[in-house]
Amino acid sequence: MTSVTELHSHKKKNHYFRKREIALWLGSAVVIILSFCFFDRSNYLTLIASLIGVTSLIFCAKGNPVGQILMIVFSILYGIISYGFAYYGEMITYLGMTLPMAVFSLVSWLRNPYEDKPSEVKVNRITVKETIFMCLLTAVVTTVFFFILKYFKTANLVPGTISVATSFAAAYLTFRRSPYFALVYGMNDVVLIILWVLAAMEDTRYVSVVVCFIAFLFNDLYGYLNWRKMEKRQKK
Repeated sequence: MTSVTELHSHKKKNHYFRKREIALWLGSAVVIILSFCFFDRSNYLTLIASLIGVTSLIFCAKGNPVGQILMIVFSILYGIISYGFAYYGEMITYLGMTLPMAVFSLVSWLRNPYEDKPSEVKVNRITVKETIFMCLLTAVVTTVFFFILKYFKTANLVPGTISVATSFAAAYLTFRRSPYFALVYGMNDVVLIILWVLAAMEDTRYVSVVVCFIAFLFNDLYGYLNWRKMEKRQKK
């Protein structure tokens, strides 16, 4: 006869998302919707992009390839939003770098499932040599993008260039299935919060975008912690 403990354990396994993950997603969605209602109320594309973005992060936090599919959609929408404020750096970064890297990451995650589970990717740890290579590659890409952004007279050039660096490093680590991708994306969130605060000082509608990236920051930090737990569990 099945014990109460066994029934409880089976019930827990049937719930893909933990209670704290559902609470994080719901909290993020509610804050994003409220900020849209208070500060924007017109640019529904921003609202849709923000909700897709936080949804992608909660899937990415669990190493689920669905997160990369949603990130592809978010990159397209965010590129359009960035173009509207002449943040050409963000537009070029997401459409020309984050978007294709999300496609590569999707393929990588699908090809490397943990124990044949399509809903969880196998965590990878990169070597010191590869880390140095990544840093050098990031420096080259950032330098090239700096001159491209300068040519297009990008608004707030310096933080925009820093955003390129953090975005590329995070995208590389995502492709390589390293837990640190979420931590670097968290650094990128901080840069983007600064960027959109500067935009919001000119147009209060962009306060909703600031709130969006604050929500992203909390989700990315959770993603990093969860990937470290995944790494330890997979090693066992």
